[in-house]
Amino acid sequence: MSSLYKFKNIFHSLIHLTIRSPHEWYVVFRMALRNLRSNRLRTALTVLGIVIGITSVIIVMAGGAGLRNYVMGQVEVFGTDYVQVEVKVPGVSDTSSENISGRGTGLAITTLKVEDAEAVAKIPNVRAWSAGNIDQELVSFSNVNKRVILFGVNPSYTEIDRQIQLEEGEFFSQSDEAGAAQVAVIGAGVKKSFFGEEEAIGKNIKIKSQSYRVIGTVRERGAAGFFNFDDAIYVPLETLNKKLMGIDYVQFITFKVKDISRIEETTVDIREAMRREHDIANPDKDDFSVMSAVEGKAMIDKVFGTINYLLLALTSISLIVGGVGIMNVMYVSVTERTREIGLRKAIGATSSGILRQFLFEAVIVTMLGGAAGIVFGVAVTYLLNNFLVRLGFFLQFSVPASSVLTAVGFSAATGIVFGIYPAWKASRLSPIEALRK
Repeated sequence: MSSLYKFKNIFHSLIHLTIRSPHEWYVVFRMALRNLRSNRLRTALTVLGIVIGITSVIIVMAGGAGLRNYVMGQVEVFGTDYVQVEVKVPGVSDTSSENISGRGTGLAITTLKVEDAEAVAKIPNVRAWSAGNIDQELVSFSNVNKRVILFGVNPSYTEIDRQIQLEEGEFFSQSDEAGAAQVAVIGAGVKKSFFGEEEAIGKNIKIKSQSYRVIGTVRERGAAGFFNFDDAIYVPLETLNKKLMGIDYVQFITFKVKDISRIEETTVDIREAMRREHDIANPDKDDFSVMSAVEGKAMIDKVFGTINYLLLALTSISLIVGGVGIMNVMYVSVTERTREIGLRKAIGATSSGILRQFLFEAVIVTMLGGAAGIVFGVAVTYLLNNFLVRLGFFLQFSVPASSVLTAVGFSAATGIVFGIYPAWKASRLSPIEALRK
């Protein structure tokens, strides 16, 4: 009961803090600053604990936002009006660790075919499609070698990825696809590495010791996350499958829809059509996954929301440590200033006035730490971005406004929560007993 009684007294004391004049707040604020300046080293060390905690919050939230933007950028490469079909390990969910590890360790799912895309394309709301495979090979021209990503796609891929804009030449045709022609459309980075400012169209490059004629170059596009589109080469899917990879299946199929408002319905239709093509009655046996851009974005938001809360909880531990330091410092301050408190009460100072003074000291310390932590957090984030760019990574940390507001809120809350009890203890001191000490 005594603990409950103390809590009620503290609560009522906080209510009384809100009914004082602005002039009294100003006086208390100046007194709090004066007392903090009189113990500069102690104040600085206390502030340092808060700075570390707030800096951690800023960096973690900036990293989470940067990673989310990277993943979201990958989802939105083709816009928001598409449905993606990919291979999947049967018997596990699309996003399970078993599916990810199975594909990551080289488990080949060979059941996804171009014929599946042709069957699904008959769905009324599907307007375009392209199947594809991705490979990595060493490509050379003259004495220059470069390891690049090869995209084996259909000629209709330019309808899927609208960001492919040709600088020169043309994209390969349906006849190139049907004849497995050894032609290539190269990215701006590949062109610069091999040809510099010279003409690239009509020249031959070597891919896996085979000669490929350059028929087009893509305008500079830049990077999305860790992938640089300018270092990619596009070749006909049949050419990649038959002459470079030696396979007859695909890794993914992308469908564009006509009416985006019906994309959820179309996703269901595509899933059912795929099961018919693969003769699958039990959904648990699916050897493919179907996901729309809308579903992908919603899933990413949900996953990163959970991750951010978890990371925020972990970094808050450092703020709690800083808060405990504030409480200890405030207790020491109350002990050292017992006679001062007694004297002020003897000449008319109220309990709420004493409470305001000590509480203000705790809040000022944490707000100073919060401001410095925000500055340090933003600075460290900027340095990390430059460091990642120098290493060739395209993941950009960003400092969202929510992280700054969270940092300010955390610092203020830390000062109030960990400063209120020592301040309340100071306000309850009897002036007679305080003057005896």
